[in-house]
Amino acid sequence: MAKRRKEVRTYKYDCTLTGETYVLTQKLDKVDELISVDAFYQLNPDKDDRPKSIKKKLGVEEETEATSKEPIQ
Repeated sequence: MAKRRKEVRTYKYDCTLTGETYVLTQKLDKVDELISVDAFYQLNPDKDDRPKSIKKKLGVEEETEATSKEPIQ
């Protein structure tokens, strides 16, 4: 007798800030608190511990440097 293949259920969730849609295989209890990684780092820039190479690829490093530099008089 052949083995029966297990059915995988998928759940679609939306990020509350960016509106991105994610497909997960686990059901979440607190859907209202779901945010993406980018949205988390935008809300908490002090906790952004990603390497500079990753920030450079994403274009995040340029934004933070531009805001931190003061104009030369």
